[in-house]
Amino acid sequence: MTNQYETVFIATPVLSESQMKEAVKKFKKIITDNGGTIVHEENWGLRKLAYPIQKKSTGFYYLIEFKSEGELIEKLEIQYRRDERIIRFLTFRMDKYSVQYSEKKRKLKKNEKQVEK
Repeated sequence: MTNQYETVFIATPVLSESQMKEAVKKFKKIITDNGGTIVHEENWGLRKLAYPIQKKSTGFYYLIEFKSEGELIEKLEIQYRRDERIIRFLTFRMDKYSVQYSEKKRKLKKNEKQVEK
């Protein structure tokens, strides 16, 4: 059965923009190569961490929302653990309320951008 998931990972702040894009591309490819469909993605940029991780106080945050079978999650998380650029990650299955909230939030954001123009 296909579920909708949200994964957020934090990459080390010492990466250049091209290295960060390469990391994002790698994880998106893992999702799509294993039958997943990317629904939405957001680059949250460089942010301060709540506490130091590996002696770093900031990190690049990136969110990917996708639909896939459950088996993909294990493959994705193994790749996060193997990649030295990733300092933290979290993946969770979205229930129907989370999906509705996420879609509603995106519509509001889209409408705000149209009003600004």
